[in-house]
Amino acid sequence: MKAWPLLAVSCSLHRSGSSDPYCIIKVDHEVVARTATVWRNLNPFWGEEYTLHLPLDFHHLAFYVLDEDTIGHDDVIGKISLSKEAIAAASPRGIDSWLNLSHVDPDEEVQGEIHLDVKLLTEAQGPRLCCHIIEARYDLAPRDISGTSDPFARIFWGSQSLETVTIKKTRFPHWDEVLELHGEEGPLRVEVWDWDMVGKNDFLGMVEFPPDVLLQCPPRGWFRLLPFANAEEDDDTVTPLAMLDEVSSGESRQDIATQLVKIFLGRGLAVPLLDYLNLREVSRTTDPNTLFRSNSLASKSMEQFMKLVGTPYLHEVLKPCVNRIFEEKKYIELDPCKIELTRTRRISFKGTLSEEHVRENSLGLLTGYLGEILEAITGSVDKCPPAMRVAFRQLHQRVKERFPGTENEDVKYVAISGFLFLRFFAPAILTPKLFDLRDHHADPQTSRSLLLLAKAVQSIGNLGQQLGRGKEQWMTPLHPFLLQSITRVKDFLDKLVDIDEEGGEFWLLFPPSAVIKEGYLHVRKAEAGALVPRFAFKKRYFCLSSENLSYSKAPEWQVRTSIPVCRVCAVERVDENAFQQPHMMQVVTRSREGQLDTLYIQCKNVNELNQWLSAIRKASVCNEGMLPSCHPGAFRGNRWTCCLQQDRTVQGCSRTHSAVTLGDWSDPLDPDAEAQMVYRQLLLGREVLSFLTILSSLPSGEKSAVPEPQRAHTAAAAAHLLAVIEDLEKAHKALEQQEKEQAGGGSLHP
Repeated sequence: MKAWPLLAVSCSLHRSGSSDPYCIIKVDHEVVARTATVWRNLNPFWGEEYTLHLPLDFHHLAFYVLDEDTIGHDDVIGKISLSKEAIAAASPRGIDSWLNLSHVDPDEEVQGEIHLDVKLLTEAQGPRLCCHIIEARYDLAPRDISGTSDPFARIFWGSQSLETVTIKKTRFPHWDEVLELHGEEGPLRVEVWDWDMVGKNDFLGMVEFPPDVLLQCPPRGWFRLLPFANAEEDDDTVTPLAMLDEVSSGESRQDIATQLVKIFLGRGLAVPLLDYLNLREVSRTTDPNTLFRSNSLASKSMEQFMKLVGTPYLHEVLKPCVNRIFEEKKYIELDPCKIELTRTRRISFKGTLSEEHVRENSLGLLTGYLGEILEAITGSVDKCPPAMRVAFRQLHQRVKERFPGTENEDVKYVAISGFLFLRFFAPAILTPKLFDLRDHHADPQTSRSLLLLAKAVQSIGNLGQQLGRGKEQWMTPLHPFLLQSITRVKDFLDKLVDIDEEGGEFWLLFPPSAVIKEGYLHVRKAEAGALVPRFAFKKRYFCLSSENLSYSKAPEWQVRTSIPVCRVCAVERVDENAFQQPHMMQVVTRSREGQLDTLYIQCKNVNELNQWLSAIRKASVCNEGMLPSCHPGAFRGNRWTCCLQQDRTVQGCSRTHSAVTLGDWSDPLDPDAEAQMVYRQLLLGREVLSFLTILSSLPSGEKSAVPEPQRAHTAAAAAHLLAVIEDLEKAHKALEQQEKEQAGGGSLHP
């Protein structure tokens, strides 16, 4: 729940006389509030405050300012749109400043979809077109005072046209009408309009299908409503990856970003992926203040990349200070409205302190904790994973090239700190349990301390640009410390991006010195020619870095067995029936002589098993010579417990997971799931892709919603994705056939 005070809007209207402005507030597609109308005023002051219940999956909050017309149609003066990311970046302080209204062109700002089922039938008397107009949904500038519209649909085919009925006061019209036209040829155009009793109807959007599409791939499904084509996009943006971004819905974009980063990271290509997405995002941004504020594939991919790669780094930087805050349980409060003097006995043996003393003491504690956190962050350049540093370096360069000049000097810093401080460090400080920094959530008092610290870290990440503009003036005593920290943060960011991309080290997910994971496990090494006893496992303390997997009797033990990570060639689960023990895994390594050695490890529970599988696979992701298969069992009783083969050196009977899946520490580690998620999204957009492949075959000058110079690029990218879908389907059918043949060959026939 967020409280958004709507104070005032200053606008200069290019018209004679005065206006009667009011404001509509929308959360995604829903109008949630409307202010009173301020009559005959060009500089309205509302002073109204609204408490909005924002759903967790909302995308943006929009404010539309309109001029009320008591006779005809209300005019849209302008709007402000705040993305979820922009609101989160301003939280918990909120946005308390003047924002420029942007122009709203109803014929260009079209953000809706229409559900169609079109059939072109050939009959003796000529062709017959059946257009089933089912429903529509859209998020447009409000047309009526209520923030809704009175939509109807109109179709054009050749020289003929038909209309549906008008559905009153809705943004989700459901027509379920079949419109039929006879004896014509040419493109089909479907338009959606808002009916107006007085004055002209308002355009809501359109979609057009050329004749070839009607014949070869009749439209069926949801289609985006488009404005009348009058602008050309950059041809370079039309790539298969860009189209995946376009055909995916906002709800699925975060999942797609996660799976793409996992897949590319497993192949050592995550950094080039991020550079492509960031370059596309930066190139399409005109206002540096809105950079990476939208729910784009680029911003989601960058955020997921940090979580996947940077968790050990985050732990090493923040855990000492977070643990100290939890253990000391100090009472910290700067807000006079929240200070509880009865709690001050904890910080004084002289009884209750005054409010001034509480604030002084709290300020000292906050600056102490902040100093420790800032020292840990700014001194962590060498601890940051090289892959993250190179990704930030490339982002730094792209932003610098896109927004040159002294007036944009800080943009290249804010682009990085917006991710690193606002989306990585600050959320982890606010809720340590969600980042595995603590096992339990904080108590209310500690939680309040963490909130104040997170606010301060956010302000530092914003380079102090919003200091003094918000409502929380009680944070002012902290401002000198925050402002003094900005120079250190900039120096830190300069050092962070100062890394050689050519050295190859950036493909490593962790720096050599970092301890990725450690803890007690039970281990048994299977030596060549020897049997593995069932109860021969010994308790040892394991320590994993990017260079070695070592173990000893205790953490402080000097005698250690060390295995170079570069020799790991498989990290897999072990069947429970191999040793009659649960939560088993194996690490297969190759000696200098080429001999394969297997280390069997037992974990305490399934979560610990997943954590160690993930950690060792991450550390060995770039190894060469990974095994394509291995045995999920053990060689006991002169045979493998999994496939019952009696040859110890026989090829493994189960494929390995060398294409590592990198998720949260509790990730089930199924690499097929990531590819399946992307494949499913491609299938959902298959009909749209089929339609786009025909664009290049349209005659020159043929009217289409897609600009003519862009058609060939769009069609080629769509064809590429369709070819991928076809290849995957063929591979799936071939695998099914192979499994059927194997099953048939193993059965007994009379």
